[in-house]
Amino acid sequence: MNKKFSVVIAGGGSTFTPGIVRMLLENLDRFPLRTLKLYDNDEERQGILGEALAILMKEQAPEIDFSYTTDPEEAFTDVDFCMAHIRVGKYAMREQDEKIPLNHGVIGQETCGPGGIAYGLRSIGGMIELIDYMEKYSPECWMLNYSNPAAIVAEACRVLRPDSKVLNICDMPVGTLRRMSQIVGKTPDELEVRYFGLNHFGWWTSIKDKEGHEYLDQIREYVAENGYLTTVEVETQHTDPSWQQTHKKAKDLLAVNPRYLPNTYLKYYLYPDDEVSHSDCSYTRANEVMNGREKEVFDAARTITEKGTAAGDEFHIDSHASFIVDLARAIAFNTHERMLMIVENNGAIANFPDDAMVEVPCIVGNDGPEPLAQGKIPDFEKTLMYQQVMVEKMVVEAYVEGSYQKLWQALTLSKTIPSAGVAKNLLDDLIEANKDFWPELN
Repeated sequence: MNKKFSVVIAGGGSTFTPGIVRMLLENLDRFPLRTLKLYDNDEERQGILGEALAILMKEQAPEIDFSYTTDPEEAFTDVDFCMAHIRVGKYAMREQDEKIPLNHGVIGQETCGPGGIAYGLRSIGGMIELIDYMEKYSPECWMLNYSNPAAIVAEACRVLRPDSKVLNICDMPVGTLRRMSQIVGKTPDELEVRYFGLNHFGWWTSIKDKEGHEYLDQIREYVAENGYLTTVEVETQHTDPSWQQTHKKAKDLLAVNPRYLPNTYLKYYLYPDDEVSHSDCSYTRANEVMNGREKEVFDAARTITEKGTAAGDEFHIDSHASFIVDLARAIAFNTHERMLMIVENNGAIANFPDDAMVEVPCIVGNDGPEPLAQGKIPDFEKTLMYQQVMVEKMVVEAYVEGSYQKLWQALTLSKTIPSAGVAKNLLDDLIEANKDFWPELN
């Protein structure tokens, strides 16, 4: 393994960037780097993290050329991989995504329902811009995209940049698999899963170890009593109070459909009224993040800069994000890694539209992901998925056509919204809040 790679992290001012950098440093034996760059269009925000990370890199990996910039040509020239995790509108707009729907009696969530649609419409332009920069300055580069809302972003990439080297992936199944591994006393690397669905909308149908032992029934029995709550916490991202409630809710999701193990995000579609009743319009998940991770990360960066050293490192490592290195390695070294990816269906789910962006296990090599066949799926899951995938398709169509009508229809079709009237009132408020980000709708 003599080759070293050049990586740009798009979204350099993200609260996740320090954890990703630390994760990359922890995996240099598996994925060697020669260059690491940060790119963001917010110079001030990225500068706070960039200055601290420059100190960290100088102390821990001085052989790696590290820089941060707001110039796309500088950022994207001579790079092998772009790791993209952008948030257009930042947490201020996430707060609006959550609070505006709640004011209409509808769930407020950053990737699901009207909040996810609002965020998706903001994200499309930013993602296409990044893809175009990448293809202009480093045509052979691969983009590893884990920007939310991944379902809408993936559909937009399929429609607007169908030939681009963009891989869409989500960390949520990785986090849940960690919990499953605790339940059965294994490590995540020892387990192999079968799964079908859309992003943040799917089911595990098998969890086996390398010897072929099936743990589905054992985990299902545990989840029926405890949800995905476990006694040992091994990650930082999904342990806040709101996430603990989400993990617990899995037992109610399983009760509705005990055949398979549910993705926790299904609670927003199967129990939207329950979610609204337990939500606080004045303090949502966005506030929790701004007062928690946002403050902690930027305070840690300022502390490192003030001290002039990262000794006693204030940044937490995102250990679950090692899946990003696994994906990069699969492309770089043709490892044929088995991973859950968001890909065009093309028969992977036999009785589902070929042009749907689905989330299924794939074998990943240097040509990209090859989906594994999941066969036919039952009517209950298929019908729920079809309704949701049509919401995502209509959102992208509304963006491309600048169509108010199609966006109203998309909101009306969502299981999270009770009526066309509520959808229209919500849409009008979201248009006003997003006037600096959305295309003009007619």
